[in-house]
Amino acid sequence: MSNENEIQPVLDESNIPESKPIKIHFGSKKLIGHEEKTNRTGYLFILPFLVAFFVFNFWPTINTFLVSFTDIRGFKTEYVFKDAECPICRGAGRIYEADVLGNDILDANGNPISRECETCKGAKTVTPIAYNYNRLISDEEFWGALGNTFIIWGFNFIPQLGIALILAIWLSDTRLNLVGRGLFRAVIYMPNLLMAASVALLFRNFFGAFGHVNAPAHQFLRFLGIHLMDSGNPEEYFNFFRSVWFSRGLVAFIQWWMWYGHTLIMLMAGITSIPISLYESATVDGANSRQTAWFITLPLLRPMILYILITSMIGGMQMFEIPFLLTDMRGGPAYKIRTTTLYQYNTAFQPPNNYSYGATISVGIFFVTIILAFIIFFFMQDRSELKKSNVKIKKGGTK
Repeated sequence: MSNENEIQPVLDESNIPESKPIKIHFGSKKLIGHEEKTNRTGYLFILPFLVAFFVFNFWPTINTFLVSFTDIRGFKTEYVFKDAECPICRGAGRIYEADVLGNDILDANGNPISRECETCKGAKTVTPIAYNYNRLISDEEFWGALGNTFIIWGFNFIPQLGIALILAIWLSDTRLNLVGRGLFRAVIYMPNLLMAASVALLFRNFFGAFGHVNAPAHQFLRFLGIHLMDSGNPEEYFNFFRSVWFSRGLVAFIQWWMWYGHTLIMLMAGITSIPISLYESATVDGANSRQTAWFITLPLLRPMILYILITSMIGGMQMFEIPFLLTDMRGGPAYKIRTTTLYQYNTAFQPPNNYSYGATISVGIFFVTIILAFIIFFFMQDRSELKKSNVKIKKGGTK
């Protein structure tokens, strides 16, 4: 115990310096010296990208919306947003009946037979935005091209994801410890480095009327006495591109061949991000490779599969080079290979060069892509997390 008579030191408060209040800065602090100069240099480095983005990406997107509100076609360059010439009756207000040679059909009195234009109702002018988007909604060719796009993309994406997922799980399995995995991944990824235009021309030469596949097949079938042509002429070569389903299948195969390596690399990256401790615990509990793949790998790959699904869908909606170069540049036969972007190209950049309606088709593709992305995101969400968030909201009393 301390001595009660011990003299305690007296604290002199006058010697304590006054404490200054602490100032908390919310937001950016003023930078000085080297750090400020470094930031200015960084802005200069990103300036070329920003300029290129606004010139070649942002402004063309805005301009596409503006052109879809106008009546630009052929050699017209003026933006007309209202009271544009009716494109059906050419500003006449009436449609005149004509024969196969283009001559007017006359009635008994010698007057041309005509009827009121259903588009402008005899007003001779239309509002371009209403005309373009009403035409898009009722355009059977647009919806047919959209259906072709979904069919070809589905034939490509389903085997692409399935085969890439199997190979990714196989190559990432530590139990197998495969030799040469890096080389195998590089070989699979190599087709993705090729230009789509060159690949399309290559396969067109393979399966053309006198291609490297068609000619030997024709000679072999002729030797067997089999004639595939309806005409029965043994000298006539079989044309693969007259078959709708073969053409669709070939386009889907090329898309699969070029992109399944990219999908494989993405899935392997997702698998390597899964903690190895989960697999070790499952192995200790007696789980085999099939069980770990089904109960660990696939559930934890959901974000990566969602990303691949959305980006693949966006790429499928923009499918152009292969259908364009592999067919007659219009999506033959019977327009069953014509995708939405190919239809947009044929409308805007081939005669009669209807740029306004071509821009309207682009806007339609844009909104269809957004809607599909939201649908995919909704159905691919983790329902367990949604249920947990709903329970928390109910417990908190929020209505």
